[in-house]
Amino acid sequence: MRFFLSILLSFPCFAAQAWPDKPVRIVVAYPPGGGIDVMARQVAEKLTPQWGQTVLVENRPGANTIIAADAVAKAPTDGHTVLMTTDATFSINPHLYAKLPYDAERDFVPVTMLVLLQQLLVANASFPADTLPELIKLAKTKPGGIRYATYGSGSQPHLSGEMLKYKAGIDMLHIPYKGISLAVPAVMANEVELTFAGIATSMPQLKAGRIKAIAIGGAQRSPLLPQVPTFAELGFPEVETHAWFGFFLPAGSPAEAVKRVFSETSKILDEPDFRQKQLIDKGYEVVGSSPAEFAAYIRKDRESRGRAVKISGAKAE
Repeated sequence: MRFFLSILLSFPCFAAQAWPDKPVRIVVAYPPGGGIDVMARQVAEKLTPQWGQTVLVENRPGANTIIAADAVAKAPTDGHTVLMTTDATFSINPHLYAKLPYDAERDFVPVTMLVLLQQLLVANASFPADTLPELIKLAKTKPGGIRYATYGSGSQPHLSGEMLKYKAGIDMLHIPYKGISLAVPAVMANEVELTFAGIATSMPQLKAGRIKAIAIGGAQRSPLLPQVPTFAELGFPEVETHAWFGFFLPAGSPAEAVKRVFSETSKILDEPDFRQKQLIDKGYEVVGSSPAEFAAYIRKDRESRGRAVKISGAKAE
């Protein structure tokens, strides 16, 4: 009998339970209702029948994504807790904060980058400059007289604005607001002249003529706004405006969990209807990178964002 039992236990189905064997929790580092939260819920809904387990979304916003990252870093390493966050957590925060409760390199396994989002530099409709060269010329005639809004020191828009100032040799006044949703309305109301914002946020106001687009980040123009030139083609490739959404697991999570979160999320991203209507039409660049590709990308991204943080002089406590 003992011999028979040992043979049974030697098979994988008896030696270990298949993953997942209980509900999976996706911890989103931002409040409900934003683009990353909506995407997390759409993906969770599609993963639930694939895994035969409920996939729950838990919002843990605050402290520039640190609260969510710290919670997942300390979660059980059984693969049932997934972090969904942006480049702020892994590319920017390590340079912005003197001390973090998580180690960006050692405490997590990068699983996949879902999407990349390039931001637009937008201006009030009455702003006298229509192009980036005109903006730079105007800024040089009135140092500090042009204001640009962001959602905080060290945020993606702040780093983009400071890099533009540095490379163009101009001075603009940084006006931080308390949230991303306040910057575009501030431009519309002419409280400030400029801000950086995503296509999905900007498009309704662009179509209504309340704001205008000056330039966009990335290597290529957006198919949704083909008339808007990139910073790179205008001679400023160092002005990086991107943000990305990605999945991470705590370090030490099972390889099977990493593999399945990556492969089955990639299948969702490849679904033609979801890919077009929920991602491409909203200005996202679909990525679906492998764990190794994502890890390599983060290393380079962290390095470039470090340069931008240094130039900006941004610090956080």
